[in-house]
Amino acid sequence: MGETDKKRQGEVLEKTRQKTDKPKLYKVLIHNDDYTAMDFVVDILEMIFNKSPAEAYRVMMHVHTGGVGVAGVYPYDVAETKVAMTQDTANDAGHPLRCSMEPE
Repeated sequence: MGETDKKRQGEVLEKTRQKTDKPKLYKVLIHNDDYTAMDFVVDILEMIFNKSPAEAYRVMMHVHTGGVGVAGVYPYDVAETKVAMTQDTANDAGHPLRCSMEPE
């Protein structure tokens, strides 16, 4: 028997697993203003946030009546990208729509 075989006799080998944490999630918020058309907000929610027409309308009405609404909850990189896409689309269309993100 070799020396490595002698060392392994009677030992219990454990396989350790690395524990991975789930990524922190961030809420993407849409803020109400008096200038952006409701239809435009619904279109943003459908195109960028993949909402159904009914869900997009519900979120838009929540934003309109409450001042702010959650468009979605995503990991940081995805939330940051969706905020940037929303801001770029609104700016290109000439709307002052504001979008932000905050930790959940």
